[in-house]
Amino acid sequence: MKAWENAYGARFDKSKFGDDAIGLFALGLQFGIEDLDAIGAEIVTGQGDDKKCDLVYFDPEEGRCVVAQCYVSQKVRTSAPANKAADLNTAITWLITTPIDKLPDLLKSRAVEIRDAIKSDKLRELNIWYVHNVPESKNVARELEAVEHTANAAIKGLNSGTHVSVIAREFGDTHFTRLYRESESPILVTDKIGITVPRGFRINGEGWTAYQTYLPGSFFYDQYKKYGLDLFSANIRDYLGSRASDSNINNGIKNTAESEPANFWIYNNGVTALVNKLSSKKTANGVRLSIRGISIVNGAQTTGAIGSLDKRPKKQLTVPVRFIWTQNESLVENIIKYNNSQNKISASDFRSTDAIQKRLKAEFGKIPDTEYEGGRRGGASDVIKRRPNLLPSYTVGQALAAFHGDPVIAYDRKSEIWINDRTYSSYFKEETTAKHIIFAYSLYKAVADHKLELVAKNKQGAELTQIEKEQLAFMEKKGAIHLTCAAIADCLEVVLSKPLPNKFRLSFGDKVSPKKAEELWGEILDPLLALVSQLNSAFSANRINTEAAKKAIPAFRSVVAAVSSANQKAFKKFAGGVKID
Repeated sequence: MKAWENAYGARFDKSKFGDDAIGLFALGLQFGIEDLDAIGAEIVTGQGDDKKCDLVYFDPEEGRCVVAQCYVSQKVRTSAPANKAADLNTAITWLITTPIDKLPDLLKSRAVEIRDAIKSDKLRELNIWYVHNVPESKNVARELEAVEHTANAAIKGLNSGTHVSVIAREFGDTHFTRLYRESESPILVTDKIGITVPRGFRINGEGWTAYQTYLPGSFFYDQYKKYGLDLFSANIRDYLGSRASDSNINNGIKNTAESEPANFWIYNNGVTALVNKLSSKKTANGVRLSIRGISIVNGAQTTGAIGSLDKRPKKQLTVPVRFIWTQNESLVENIIKYNNSQNKISASDFRSTDAIQKRLKAEFGKIPDTEYEGGRRGGASDVIKRRPNLLPSYTVGQALAAFHGDPVIAYDRKSEIWINDRTYSSYFKEETTAKHIIFAYSLYKAVADHKLELVAKNKQGAELTQIEKEQLAFMEKKGAIHLTCAAIADCLEVVLSKPLPNKFRLSFGDKVSPKKAEELWGEILDPLLALVSQLNSAFSANRINTEAAKKAIPAFRSVVAAVSSANQKAFKKFAGGVKID
C-alpha cells in the first residue's frame, strides 16, 4: 500500500463519510484545509438524488468552488470508470443551469449560492474533480475536457462578462502521490541550477542561512516553463492564473512586467525560495550562484505571472529574491507557514497572542483528552493526520457564535468572528472558559455527527423513518447545523427548568472531555431533533436567513416547552450533568 493510501486509511478509518471521504482527503491535501470533519458535515450530500454531486464545497472568502464525484475501488484496476467522469457534466448542468424549482431540495441552497457568486463576479475558481484511488487515464481526461466546456458555457450563460478559472481534474493515484510527497518534503525540484547575479550578500542565523539578491525576470520565466507547478511544491496553492480585471493582482503583475519592466523591482515585494543548498563565488561578471533544489514559498503569483507571459521578459525586468536553506525540519515548516503568501495568515492567527486566548489555552491543558491551539492553525501535517482531541479554532468560534444566538455569523461569516473586534469580544470574553467552549463545541459536534449518521444510513440503502427523512432534508440546508445549535441552546431554560441569564456559565465541569460531552448531549438530542422541521421557516431558498431565524427559534422553543412533560426523564438526566458557575 502506498504512503498516501496509508495516510488516507488512518485519517478516515471507520469514517461516516464512506467513499466520499476520499474527496475530503483530496480537499485537505490540495488546499490545506484542516478541519475536514466539520467541513464534511456541511458539504457531503446526503440523499440518493444528488444528481452526481458527491461533494459541493464553496468558500466565499476565497471565491472557490469544488464539485466532486468520488469513487473508491476495492480491487486493483488500471483506470477508473470513465462514465463517472462524464457524470460530472450532469452535476454541472443541475448546479448551474437547471431551474432552481426543478432541483432536489438538497441541491437548491448549493446551486443558489454558486449562481449568486457567478452573477456577482465573486466566483474566481471552479474545480470539478473526479476523485478516486486508481491510476489516471486518457479516457477520463477526455471526458473531463468535455466537462470543462460544459461548465464554461454554463457560467457564461449566467454572466457573459465573468472570468472564472474552470479546472476539471482527475484526482487519482498519481496526483495523490504528488501532493502527499509535497506534504512530506517541501522541495520537489532537486536539480542543480546556476546563475550569475551582479551582487548579493549572505546572512547567517541560528540554524539557517540565507542569500539576498535580485534576479532577471527571465530566470523565473525559464524555471516556470521547465518545472511548472512543481516549482511551488511548498505552497499550499499553485499559481492562480490571471484575469483582465483592475482588481486582479496577477493580471496587474503581468501588465507591469510587459509595460513597465524597469519599474518591476520597485513595485513588487519579491520572491522567497527554499533551497537544499546554495554556494556563491565571485567572478569577473559578478557572483556565480550554484543552487541545489528550489521551491518558491512566497511569490508564486509573481513567478506564475512572469512564467505565463507570451514571451520572455525584457532584460530590464528584475525581481528581488532571497534564498533560504536549513536542515531544521520544524524551522522549514515555520518558514513555509510565515513566508508563504498563498498560505496566508488566518484571521484567527491575529488573536493567538491576546490574553484571552493564552488563558484559554492554559485552561484546556487541564481538561482531559483536549487540544486547543489558542487561535493558531496547526502544522502542515495536520491536514492529513487525524488529531482526535483537537478543537480547531475556527470551529470553536463558529460553535460559540451559534450557541449564543448568531447562527448566520457562525455559518456565513466565520472569519468575522476573529477579525471584527466587536464580534470577537462577543464570544471570547472574560466569562468565556475552556469548559464552556467544550459545552458549546460538543453540541455542534453531536448535531453534525447526527447528520452524518443519517447520511451514511441513507447512502447504504437503509430505510429511513419519516422523521429521519425530514431531519435529513432539513440538515441539508445551508447553515442548518448552526441553526439547530442556536435553537437547542435557546431551549436550555426549558430543559434545565431554571432561568439562565448568562449562558457563558454553562458547562459539564472541567473534568469532562469533548468526547464525553458529546455523549451527554445525546441524552436530549433525540427528542429535540425530532422537532427540527419547526425551524424550516428560518430559511429562504434553503439558506438560513437572519430575520427569519429570529422568529423561528422562539417558535421552536415554544414547541419544546409544549412537549417538555413527555421528555422530563431525559431532560432531568441531562440536567444532572450540567454545571452553572
